[in-house]
Amino acid sequence: MRGGWAKRGLVGAAVAALLPFGAMTTGPATADTNPNAFDFYVDSSMGSIKSRIVRAADGNTDRVVYLLDGERAQNDYNGWEIHTSIPAALAKFNINVVMPVGGESSFYQDWDAPSSFGGVNPDASLFPSRDSGSAVAGWDETSGKSYTYQWETFLTQNLRDALRDRLGFSDSRNGIFGLSSGGSAALLMAAYHPDQFNYAGSLSGYLYMSAPGMRDALRLALLAAGGYNIDSMAAAGSAKWQRMDPYGFAQKLIGNNTRLYIAAGSAVPAQQDLSSADAVIQGMPLEGIALANTKAFQARLQDLGYDNVSYDFPSIGVHNWGNWEQVANRMLPDIAQHIGKPLPPGVQPAQPPADGPGGGQPPNGEQPAGGPAPGPQN
Repeated sequence: MRGGWAKRGLVGAAVAALLPFGAMTTGPATADTNPNAFDFYVDSSMGSIKSRIVRAADGNTDRVVYLLDGERAQNDYNGWEIHTSIPAALAKFNINVVMPVGGESSFYQDWDAPSSFGGVNPDASLFPSRDSGSAVAGWDETSGKSYTYQWETFLTQNLRDALRDRLGFSDSRNGIFGLSSGGSAALLMAAYHPDQFNYAGSLSGYLYMSAPGMRDALRLALLAAGGYNIDSMAAAGSAKWQRMDPYGFAQKLIGNNTRLYIAAGSAVPAQQDLSSADAVIQGMPLEGIALANTKAFQARLQDLGYDNVSYDFPSIGVHNWGNWEQVANRMLPDIAQHIGKPLPPGVQPAQPPADGPGGGQPPNGEQPAGGPAPGPQN
């Protein structure tokens, strides 16, 4: 069974690698931004970086969760705020929400150098702009090209310290979760910064980056999403590249006793997804490779005997925001139970109002009838 997943992962990588260059996407459906969120700027080696903050409903400063975006992160708002109601749902669970903004194709890593191809970035006029609707877009982005991405340092030093010093937020026993490329990044933050994060969630993440074909797939994905060069992030076969792979650092998560929430869809579209070319052409295969990666990571944890984890593999769900929003809603009670000051034995965290989000089936349950709402994939 596990060998089968590895073979399927290799095939999936090859398919996913080709997809970004062969599909056109419609412009993302944008929801209203959260009126309770505010901008929070922090200086760093990358300049002044904006995050969006939503305060917990009860005003506490102890319970904090970071939400990581995907590969096509924008520079105005975090995708979780643009496309979902999850930030508001977390606040109702009395959790402070931190949404870093920007970092397209960064994987939230500290890169080796500014992204370039032999010191040159291609003329953006030859490629579609970010708002063109093309699957190959955003080459006019300068973030991480005119300077070196240093996202891990930003999240675990600059932003962490500023949240503590300026807002009084706790800088320990925080939670972190992300989708797609943000999923592997969330696990990395918890693995190497356990004093900050004791909870990490991956939704449709790429959790076996050293699998055959995966680097080539990711190379093309970074090209498609903004024209980034993966070799500027980390050299192939380097210790840094190996450090990034959740499959390889699984034992660190175990040693930290990190509470994990690991999820991926089945790559089977919901009925309403069938009306979306994005969901069928891109969302299905991309979720297929995420599922193969995630299943391989699950097998790794199980081989190592680790059980401080919830797995969520719904029977339908493709690589889009509708799927991720439903999974995140199911994750909320688990986050609420495990972050912040430890609860006394037998005590459950305060629940949100009866009409608040956060319901849904427990992990490994079936999706609601009709499945996830359509939305743009990352």
